[in-house]
Amino acid sequence: MRHAFLLSLVMGTTWLVLSGYFIGMILTFGLISIVFVVWMTKRLAILDDETVPYLNIAKTCKYYFWLFIEIVKANIQVVKAVISPNSEISPTLIKIPLRSNIDIAQTMFANSITLTPGTVSVDVKEDHILVHALLKEMSNPEDFYEMHTRSAEALSISLKDN
Repeated sequence: MRHAFLLSLVMGTTWLVLSGYFIGMILTFGLISIVFVVWMTKRLAILDDETVPYLNIAKTCKYYFWLFIEIVKANIQVVKAVISPNSEISPTLIKIPLRSNIDIAQTMFANSITLTPGTVSVDVKEDHILVHALLKEMSNPEDFYEMHTRSAEALSISLKDN
């Protein structure tokens, strides 16, 4: 029930903010849509602790703020490498070990890697992520340890030690 309420609250707030209309008929359609989606998710049994990662908004916001700073730092690093006449671009494929078998943790980690300029998650396997790194200094698997740890903490998921 808690998940259904939170899902309704998040969908309703998002819908109101993005819509901007407060006319009775439109509000009614929005309410009907939200009730339908919540009913479907309950019927399909897809609401649980793993699929509702927004329960700890403070941790998630903290992670997104940290990720934003990492994106800016990586962006500056890539721009310097691209503009530099002595370009240090050396594309590399590396395997980053996964320390979680939970799908949402793997997805968030892989998406965070892809969002960071100079790195792209190419493939996700059971025990590792294959990452394309643009620069040599971005190709050290240990450098991704902090991102993996922080992304899991944002979802309140504990990681296994490797």
